[in-house]
Amino acid sequence: MVWLIARLSISIIISDRSVLVALLEAYQEEDNRIVLKLPARIAPYKAAVFPLLKNKPELVAKAREIYSQLTANSLGPIAWDDRGNIGKRYFAQDEIGTPSCVTVDFDTLEKDTVTVRDRDTMKQETVAISELADFIKKRL
Repeated sequence: MVWLIARLSISIIISDRSVLVALLEAYQEEDNRIVLKLPARIAPYKAAVFPLLKNKPELVAKAREIYSQLTANSLGPIAWDDRGNIGKRYFAQDEIGTPSCVTVDFDTLEKDTVTVRDRDTMKQETVAISELADFIKKRL
């Protein structure tokens, strides 16, 4: 029995060290931001959804609708953030390793599109809402 407990303890220590090594490897300081470049499949959130402005009820309502659609699509955990300005929200998600950020803006209301920002490249793409879940799935 003592042997089994010792063996389990060693496995846990090795596992913790492996996680620590993965986190240290993923941690990057770039120019003016900190990024946790985790592989998308192990990121704590698969995407985040933001309204461009939290004081515009129509943007918030549409963002909530898109958030609900994404959470219903079995993509994994999806983050919601409407605090602070959009740049701070992007940086906060970069720091925790969220691979894709979905911004609901005025074009969303007019054209049924969203802006999706990639964590690693900071490149932004316009995606139709009807294609959003598949777009994010392909990036995971």
